[in-house]
Amino acid sequence: MTRKTKSGLEIGSEHKILIEKMAHEGQGISKISGKTVFVENAIIGEKCLIEIVKSKKDYAIGKVKKIIESSPYRTNPICDSASQCGGCSLLHMSYEGQLMFKTEKVKDSLKRIGHIDTLVYDTLGMERPWHYRNKTQHPVGMHGNYIVIGFYEKGTHNIVETKDCLLQHPIVNEVLSTVKTWMVQYDIPAYDETAHRGLVRHVVTRVGYRTGEVMVIVVANGRELPFASSLIDKLANNIPPLKSVVLNVNTKKTNVILGSENIPLYGRPYIYDYIGDIKYRISPLSFFQINPVQVKVLYNKAVEYAQLTGSETVIDLYCGIGTITLFLAKKAKKVYGIEVVPEAISDAIYNAEINGIDNVEFIQGTAETIMPEMAARGIRPDVIVVDPPRRGCDQKTLDAMVKTSPERIVYVSCNPATLARDLRYLEDRGYKTEKVQPVDMFPQSHHVECVTLMSKVEK
Repeated sequence: MTRKTKSGLEIGSEHKILIEKMAHEGQGISKISGKTVFVENAIIGEKCLIEIVKSKKDYAIGKVKKIIESSPYRTNPICDSASQCGGCSLLHMSYEGQLMFKTEKVKDSLKRIGHIDTLVYDTLGMERPWHYRNKTQHPVGMHGNYIVIGFYEKGTHNIVETKDCLLQHPIVNEVLSTVKTWMVQYDIPAYDETAHRGLVRHVVTRVGYRTGEVMVIVVANGRELPFASSLIDKLANNIPPLKSVVLNVNTKKTNVILGSENIPLYGRPYIYDYIGDIKYRISPLSFFQINPVQVKVLYNKAVEYAQLTGSETVIDLYCGIGTITLFLAKKAKKVYGIEVVPEAISDAIYNAEINGIDNVEFIQGTAETIMPEMAARGIRPDVIVVDPPRRGCDQKTLDAMVKTSPERIVYVSCNPATLARDLRYLEDRGYKTEKVQPVDMFPQSHHVECVTLMSKVEK
C-alpha cells in the first residue's frame, strides 16, 4: 500500500535503481527523479528493487526488496542478529569490499569537506577481523516480563539480545549470562530510561587481550547494589580471569553510559594490558583503543610519521592514559602529554613508572591553557601528536598548535569528517597535508581511523 507525501516519492512505492555511490555510514545512494535515496544494505554498483519507507523534502530512505544484480563484494551476514543490531553496518560486504569503502570514504571527506587533495594509502586491515573488541557496553532493559541485555537496534533504543557477538571477546558472553541469571534470581530491576526508574542500566566489560584480565562494570541508577556478594561469587566462579568488579553510579537522566563515580566491589579497580611491549593500567573511565591488534599498527604509523631521531621535543595532546605518549618516548628526547581528565593523568604517570620511561611529563589541563604556559617556560615542540575524540579539535586547541609552530603535526583521527575540517583549518594557517594512512580499527562497521602527517610550509 502506498501513501502520498508532499515530497514527491510515495511511501510504499517500489523502484528499480542503480546504487551509484555509498554514504559515509555504509548506505547505498541512488537518485530517483532527482531526489537522493539512501538504501540500507546496498552496495555501489548493484541494481536493486527497493521500497520507499521514508520520504522527506530533500531525501528518501529505501529498503531492499530484491537484489537484481549483486556486487562481487556482497556476502551473506554470518550473525543471526545482523538485520536488527546496530553494531555491524557492513556485515553484508566482504572484508576486501569494506577496506575499499573505507579508503574511498576518507578520500571523499578530505576532498568534499576539507578541499584537500593529498596522498591517501589503502586502508590497513586485519588478518582475522573478528572478536577484536576489548571493551563492550551493553544496555539492560525489559521485553515484557523478561530481562534483555544486548545492543541497541539501529536508530532506536530497542535492545536486541545478542548471545554470541562476533566482535567482542568470547568471555563477554559468560559475563552477560551471569549478570542476567543474578538479576532474575534476585529480582533486580532493569533500568527504564523513559520512566527513569529501575537499577541496572548497562553492563560494561573490559578484557586485557594479552593479560587475559577481566573487569566487569555494572552501571546503576543508585549507589547500592543489592545482593552484590552473590553477583561477585557467580562472576568469580564462572570467569576465572576476573580481576575487578566495579559499581559505576549514574543517576542522571541521560544517554551518557558511564557516570563519574566508581565504587570497587571486588579485586582492584583496574586491569592491565599491553600494546607492543608497553604495559598499561586501565581504569573504568580510561580511554584505551578497543582493538589491541590494530592499535599497534596505528601507533607504529604515528611514530613513523613523527620522524623522530632522538633529539626532538614532542607534545601529545589528548594523551589519555599515555598510550601514544609512551610509544613516542622511546624515540624522542622528551614527550609532554596533555589531558583534561585527572584520572587519566594519574594512570598515565603510573604507566610511565611501571615501564621505566622517565623522559615523559604528564600535565592535566586543556591544550589552550597549558601550551602557552609551556611556551612561556621556553618549551617549543618539534612535533605535535594529537588524537582527539570524534568531534575533533576545537578552534582554541588548533590555534594553540599553530602558535607553537611545530615542524610536523601528526593527527590521529577516528572521524574523517572532523579530520578534514581540522586539516583545512591548519592548512589555511601554514601547514600542508603530506599523506594519510587509514587503519581499520573497527572491522564490520563503517568507522575508520586515520594517521595524517602535516608539515610546516616554509615561508
